[in-house]
Amino acid sequence: MALKRICFLFLVFSVFLSCDSPDDKKTRFLLKGNVKIQERDYPRAREYYEEALQIDPDFQEAMYNRGITFLMMDDYPKAIEDFSRAISLQNDYRDAYYQRGLAYLDNGEYYKSLADARKLIELEPESSRGHFLQGLGHEALKNYGEALRAFDTALALDQENVDLYVNRATINFYLKNLDEAWKDLETAEKINPGEAHIYNLRSMIAFEREDYQDAVEWVEKAISINSGHPFFYNNRGLYRLFLGQLDEGLQDINLSIKQDARNLYALRNKGIYYQLKGDKDLAVKYLQEVYDKDPEIPLTEKYLMLAEHDDTASGD
Repeated sequence: MALKRICFLFLVFSVFLSCDSPDDKKTRFLLKGNVKIQERDYPRAREYYEEALQIDPDFQEAMYNRGITFLMMDDYPKAIEDFSRAISLQNDYRDAYYQRGLAYLDNGEYYKSLADARKLIELEPESSRGHFLQGLGHEALKNYGEALRAFDTALALDQENVDLYVNRATINFYLKNLDEAWKDLETAEKINPGEAHIYNLRSMIAFEREDYQDAVEWVEKAISINSGHPFFYNNRGLYRLFLGQLDEGLQDINLSIKQDARNLYALRNKGIYYQLKGDKDLAVKYLQEVYDKDPEIPLTEKYLMLAEHDDTASGD
């Protein structure tokens, strides 16, 4: 899965409050919200922005910043609504188009995300953001060639952006261009060796090459940098299954599912676990659910067929 960083931008005001006018009150609430959003207290930040919006329903900055809080709390429809309202007040609101495009992406509205990417490219042709968003949209639609071209264009505009290198490496991984993916990860590491997704993707490349122990070591480096990412534990769980460490693998997979129950890859991995344990019924249950939702997820069809024929998978 590609790295998709939400580099949120909230507007900060520095003001001298000499009286308690409505403008001063709404700005004070905005500033309090900004403090809370920096502390990652998104519910409290949202409350402050709502106080500001009660004073001025068209307070664009508070509207946009509240959208950020909804986005960070995974309430994508409300985030989209706030960004859309902000855009209705300022049709060239670039940051709002970018954030709304990310919210559309997370909400599964990929074509709307691409529309915002095109608008952003029109508004800021010298920036990489619109092309980055465009690449993410095409990746979600599995238009990998288009995604690769978008990330290439973005990197031509911003050659020091680690996220772009990791995302392009991810697309090359999907296209089985493993050497090209590895080169991009080496460049990304030189720019920012503290980016956990570099090592997670290296682990995926090692797994593809059947270097399962190396895969575990790479993903554990990712976990040491960012211990809160569910996909890292899911990947380690899969690698442990292929090393014959079934119980340890299941622990990682279950932890990942607890953090993100929507991850089809984790459900696939749980199906693989049950197939390796010889529990045909549970294996079919999990693998069939994943296959019905996305039959192109690697290994799903293979292990579903094994389970349905009641064979014992070797993990090869």
